[in-house]
Amino acid sequence: MKFHVFTIEVRDPGPGQDALNAFCAQHRVTEVDKRFVDQGPCSSWTFCVATLDGDGSARPVGERKRVDYREVLNESDLAVFAELRNLRRALAENEGVPQFALFTNEQLAAMVTQRVSTPSALGEIEGVGKARIDKYARHFLPLLKKAFAAVPAANPANEAIPD
Repeated sequence: MKFHVFTIEVRDPGPGQDALNAFCAQHRVTEVDKRFVDQGPCSSWTFCVATLDGDGSARPVGERKRVDYREVLNESDLAVFAELRNLRRALAENEGVPQFALFTNEQLAAMVTQRVSTPSALGEIEGVGKARIDKYARHFLPLLKKAFAAVPAANPANEAIPD
């Protein structure tokens, strides 16, 4: 890992911003620490950027492995997953937020593979808390229940899905 320090002057941020943005676009950034240096009219932001060196086999912090859900989900589950993504897109556009702020693709896939049909089951998915359940369960659960009623369960025990 290598460290690089950038300073962006508050009065004229352009050159420093450009240098930092160009650097980040060309390197595998693993961590960024920023500090505001208060020196009155000469104040600035200082960024310490950690990058990977060597073969680059490690993944930067926060970067996830891409999953091709066409390979992971069967055909009927993939159709439900696609419907969930469409619903998420519409709700996110309506709220003016990024789609992942509602649910990640991983969480949507978990809804499908775990045959989620209740708020408590939705809460068992990693990263889904009470606030998301309160805000979005009323949109997603009806779609899931309808889909699972039309598609036979693919789980090994072929368990019934409670209402």
